[in-house]
Amino acid sequence: MIGISKYIILNIAITLFVMAMFFSCNNNLKEMQDTSITKNEPIGVAENIHLKYTDSGKVKAILKSPIMYDYSNREFAYNEFPDGVYLELIEDGKKNIVVADYGIVYNKTSIIDLQGNVKITTHENDTLFAEQLYFDERKEWLFTNKPVKFRTGSDVTYGNGFDSDKGFKNTEVLEINAILTVDSE
Repeated sequence: MIGISKYIILNIAITLFVMAMFFSCNNNLKEMQDTSITKNEPIGVAENIHLKYTDSGKVKAILKSPIMYDYSNREFAYNEFPDGVYLELIEDGKKNIVVADYGIVYNKTSIIDLQGNVKITTHENDTLFAEQLYFDERKEWLFTNKPVKFRTGSDVTYGNGFDSDKGFKNTEVLEINAILTVDSE
């Protein structure tokens, strides 16, 4: 009988030990998973991007960038273009060009934030210059509250802010500082 009770006590002790190890391993495993990909590190890196987006066999956009960091592993996922972005948007054979020193795309909100020497040139040769510009993909709307220079035709408008639809059909320079007319000759 004493041998059986020692056996039962030994089994209970081993079971408790294994359970303690199991639960402690789960906590350690969770900690290891959290630190295996540092939360400040991107989950992916793409270099020398030259991406062509097509729809119905027609090229609609061309994106070029030296590097892109993919932070889709974060709670507020985003893609970052720290060394600049060059984008051609093509519609009905007409090309608009977007250039910036830095870009970031927020996946959840569909907001694109372009910074540093932002320049948009339309197929009609209207040109917007800004230090920062946002594009809301859902509303298809461009906006900023930073200083801008907007050249359309022979007029150059300087202001502090800009709003426009994506096609530059409904544009407005906010807080206008000056409007200059430039001779085309």
